[in-house]
Amino acid sequence: MAEEEIKYFVRIGTTDLDGTKSVRVALTGIKGVGRHTSSVIARMAQVNEYSQLGRLPEADVNRIRNAVESYGSRIPAWMSNRPKDVYTGESKHLFGADVTMAKDDDVNMMRKIRCYKGIRHETGQKVRGQRTKSSGRTGSTVGVSKKKIAQGGGE
Repeated sequence: MAEEEIKYFVRIGTTDLDGTKSVRVALTGIKGVGRHTSSVIARMAQVNEYSQLGRLPEADVNRIRNAVESYGSRIPAWMSNRPKDVYTGESKHLFGADVTMAKDDDVNMMRKIRCYKGIRHETGQKVRGQRTKSSGRTGSTVGVSKKKIAQGGGE
């Protein structure tokens, strides 16, 4: 039996995925795709989610690419990672650099309208109600320092 060729890197979207992993795990390498989303994409592409991504024929990989591109329009709004966009009002599912850009835009908007979360982001403090008395400290260390013991000295 001839050993099958394996592609170690498979390009989907703007991301190089690990071809040695299963389809389900490899798709989570795309920013904006988690475990559940990767399973749904594999089912949409009609590919076995447990097969190795690098061993799939090119036709299957193309079906996965098409499923990733059309994912946002084929799922219900509650499954998307941006169910109601602040600017347009429509539900979208973002991938790759778009996720980072949308997050940065949201934080900048919160800073601009001076809401509590925006002010916490600005000052670099915890945003989601965590305690800050003992954890999450930044900056220079403030505390008790030991006195140096005097050298020598007789009785």
